[in-house]
Amino acid sequence: MSERAPQFVVAVVGGATAGAEAAGMLATRGITAVVFEQNPRPFGKIEDGLPRWHVKLRKKEYETINARLERPGVHFVPNTKVGRDVGFDELATQWGFSAVVLAHGAWRDRPLPVEGADDYVGKGLVYQNSFIYWFNHFTELGYQGPQYEVVDGAIVVGGGLASIDVMKVLQLEGVRNALAEQGIDENMEKLETEGIPAVLAEHGLTWDRLNLQGATLYYRRRLEDMPLADGDATDPAKLARLENTRRKILEKAMQKYCFTVEPLRSPVGIIVEQGRLAGLRFQKTRVENGKAVPIAGAFEDVHAPLVVSSIGSIPEPMEGIGMHDQLYRWADTELGRLHGYDTVFSVGNVVTGKGNIIASRKHSVAVSTHVIERFLGLGNGKHDGEEALAPSTAGVDAAAQKIAEVVMNGKPLAPAVADALIGRVRSRQEAVGYTGSYREWIERVTPDDLA
Repeated sequence: MSERAPQFVVAVVGGATAGAEAAGMLATRGITAVVFEQNPRPFGKIEDGLPRWHVKLRKKEYETINARLERPGVHFVPNTKVGRDVGFDELATQWGFSAVVLAHGAWRDRPLPVEGADDYVGKGLVYQNSFIYWFNHFTELGYQGPQYEVVDGAIVVGGGLASIDVMKVLQLEGVRNALAEQGIDENMEKLETEGIPAVLAEHGLTWDRLNLQGATLYYRRRLEDMPLADGDATDPAKLARLENTRRKILEKAMQKYCFTVEPLRSPVGIIVEQGRLAGLRFQKTRVENGKAVPIAGAFEDVHAPLVVSSIGSIPEPMEGIGMHDQLYRWADTELGRLHGYDTVFSVGNVVTGKGNIIASRKHSVAVSTHVIERFLGLGNGKHDGEEALAPSTAGVDAAAQKIAEVVMNGKPLAPAVADALIGRVRSRQEAVGYTGSYREWIERVTPDDLA
């Protein structure tokens, strides 16, 4: 019998798009990958951050992730959050992995930069990640997460695609509730696909007759500055076309979903009534060299029954990892290397600090107009541009290849050492009830109404 060769074993923290891609890439290079996932299912922002009307895209991405995680050489460890169930430093320095790859994304909302605002979370203030998580899951029979009530006249602070998703949720659920009061049970997917005015017309109604105020998005710069499309902003002519594209996309969304936008407004204070956040004070701004500059003395108080903060996502702080400007303090951003940890690398949104699953996609203005409009449900009533806006894995692929090369230039683990490490991994799997068959596990933890 020939003696077994030494091997490399790498821990991957996070099993969603970036983590699954990295694990699959490492496995194809002959490196054993152990994926630690904080949830029972590894679908991350695809499941919890992408609004549930994207049915086709969600199913496609689920299968892509599943295919990566069931590859030979990949060990899946669910219900295990690094920093809670296993310490980061412990994983990086004591378990004995050849390397650790952080791919756990950006799950924490960037704090609303208004003094005292966070004292009212759950009391008039809600953050985007929690709000979209609720929207995606509250209809499930076994849902036990946070509960929110969509109320008319809500305001949203933000800008960009994620903010438009929040606006759509507020408008779609608000209209459904208003119709229900008139004895009309309307389908959310139909409202999202066909648009609010078209569906109301079927019932002999208009937006004005529905007597709703609707939600308002407050944005610190101009409408044409809102990052709904990317392109070349260095040439004046191209910049003008880009700005026109952004405005066009936003105006279409406003018309189809009946919300309004107040540009050139930055939140600076809170309005509190009876122990609840009852609105925000905004300061008017002007744009200079692409930045929002406050206008002295130009304030506006806006009362609202609900405030949703949608100003971006950042990685969750983790003991043992230094922070800088709400992001991890990187020694090398190309491979996401941390100071003091030579064998720790990072990929995906945990590096960029962006929670938007399509943040890494780059398009020309023409392509942006087509696919983003369809992603937002603005083109022909269908999301036929979804695949073009699926999470980009090109950057993860390249990073994983470089990480694999660095790992394989190191010293592999002796068979006995690797066996002991995998034994420790299996002990953790057994502790959370994982049997070792990825597909069997996914079938077992997927509720019947999500199958």
